[in-house]
Amino acid sequence: MSNMNRFLGGSPGSVLARLTFLSLLVGAFMAFLGITPFGLVEGLYNWLRSLLNLSMDTVIEVGRWVLYGAIIVVPLWLVARLFGRR
Repeated sequence: MSNMNRFLGGSPGSVLARLTFLSLLVGAFMAFLGITPFGLVEGLYNWLRSLLNLSMDTVIEVGRWVLYGAIIVVPLWLVARLFGRR
């Protein structure tokens, strides 16, 4: 078996025929569902963007909680440290 056949997984003609047939099946299935390759990429992009926005909103919210808590905790800690020394 030549290196080309080993790389392709068979003779170039048979691989081309299999890829053409699979492409036809996948293309027909996608057309039946109304899906386009661009629509898939756009959907993935929008999903990742919304996931990152959700994550950033969560990080901002947690940061806000830490800041609100620090406004109370840090002065109390400082007062406790100052008056705790004898």
